[in-house]
Amino acid sequence: MAAVSSSDKAGSRAASGARRVAAHVVHPDDCDPSTCPCDDAECSLSKYVRATNAAADPSPTGEHTLEATEQAVAERLKGLEVDMGAMAAVSNIYRAANAVRNHLERTVLAPHELTWTGWVVLWVVWIWGDIESRHVAAEAGISKGTLTGVQNTLIARGLVKRRVHPDDARRVLLSLSPKGQRLMSEVFPKFNAEEAFVSSQLDAAAKLAMARSLRTVVKQAENA
Repeated sequence: MAAVSSSDKAGSRAASGARRVAAHVVHPDDCDPSTCPCDDAECSLSKYVRATNAAADPSPTGEHTLEATEQAVAERLKGLEVDMGAMAAVSNIYRAANAVRNHLERTVLAPHELTWTGWVVLWVVWIWGDIESRHVAAEAGISKGTLTGVQNTLIARGLVKRRVHPDDARRVLLSLSPKGQRLMSEVFPKFNAEEAFVSSQLDAAAKLAMARSLRTVVKQAENA
């Protein structure tokens, strides 16, 4: 995000368009390092970025830093009437989800030759026991077609069992095999240890507040 003078202000509009909040722009010299990054409504674009000279060039791997990305976003959106707080929240949800997923796949799932989707399917079946395949797809947030491929792989590995619903031959029930049960009992504590690691910079109250906030976002999106 490029440095912005205190005279440059952009109006921001809530998603409903019901109200408008003036975006507060902070000069780099005004940033107190002890309060950076800033997440409140008056500085929806990180003070940290404005207070530091983050390199705009990508890393040797071709990836841009979070700071450089925010710089580019601010430059592109300068002068537009947007809800910067909403944009920052949603973009960070997306980025955090991908970062956590990549970390967990690399550290926990790869040694067991599990994809993220395969893990989620195992989790759903582990939690609910005998469950219809259509409900597994819904709970895992994947299409029925995607589930078909994943469940076939898990069945071939002896982790999941499939049987016809006793009341309707058109419906299919999935459950974990004894091997699948053992795998989940072994792997989930390791998975949770990594969950603890990636959230270790937050105290218990912050974790609870984040969980509640994200639950509110999920409900709003799912009920739209």
